Amino acid sequence: GVADVEAGTPIAIDDHLRLASVAKAFSGAAALSLVGDGTLAINETIGDRLPDLPEAWAKVTLAQLLQHTSGIPDFSQTAAFRDAVSASLLVAPPPEQLLSYVAEDALEFFPGSRYHYSNSDNIVVALMVEAASGHSYEDELAMRVYAPLALTGTSLPSGVEVPTPFVHGYALDPPAAPEDVTGAFAAGWAWASGGIVSTPADANRFVRGYATGETTIPLVVLAQYHFRTGSSEPPGPGTNSAGLGIFKYQTRCGTLYGHTGNTAGFTQFIGATRNGERSTVVSVNAQITPKSDPKRFADLRRIYTLAACAALDGS
Repeated sequence: GVADVEAGTPIAIDDHLRLASVAKAFSGAAALSLVGDGTLAINETIGDRLPDLPEAWAKVTLAQLLQHTSGIPDFSQTAAFRDAVSASLLVAPPPEQLLSYVAEDALEFFPGSRYHYSNSDNIVVALMVEAASGHSYEDELAMRVYAPLALTGTSLPSGVEVPTPFVHGYALDPPAAPEDVTGAFAAGWAWASGGIVSTPADANRFVRGYATGETTIPLVVLAQYHFRTGSSEPPGPGTNSAGLGIFKYQTRCGTLYGHTGNTAGFTQFIGATRNGERSTVVSVNAQITPKSDPKRFADLRRIYTLAACAALDGS
């Protein structure tokens, strides 16, 4: 593939692109860093830190948010959210407003009883980071994630901007030519759940550091690595299970830990071994999902497995 269909330029490891839901791993890194220094606690609740959010959410814990067992409905799946995005593609509201689209809805299940992937969870995680630290989420990312892991090409924009050089993201609708959707909507519409912009090189450094717990302490990593049945969105290679802000991918070649993501124009997978010595990053500049294109996504999952095996085998 190429970074720009018209120019035919190849994708380079320092080109910027949207990480989509891989951003959720960054919110996990920031939150667990705060847990590591005692500023937050795994079992701290929404009610403890964010009493202005719906009372029905009050007993949901940070751990349940990170593991997608909160029961909080996914704001991005509501008609109200889709209408709001359509009405203001290039300007996003404050992050708190994203949760307003489900604020009146009941919990989907008793917290902790089930797994259900929800973009709302990581918005709340980031708001808890802000409430606990007294700083903006973006500042906490810079201090607790970017700096310790030497991420020099990573940011969380609120608008449509992507630093240069960048990989163009495309919408596919054959036989029509690919449509450039890189700046189709403001990143703030996804914020902590999908707004991170990074590079393949930074994503590789991040997943190695994240898998080894470099942003927190060993005791917190032990809690993070408690897995239950649950798939990332979209599914990663092999058998998926969910930890706290991280997924385990058990493949025929071994096990990697990381995250996946997809958004308009991009599909992502990052994974590393538990010791961080082996890793892989697969970045595709088109959105490929099981629902939109089952056959192409099945092919992509096979590529994920090949990438995982290449990393694990050292080849």
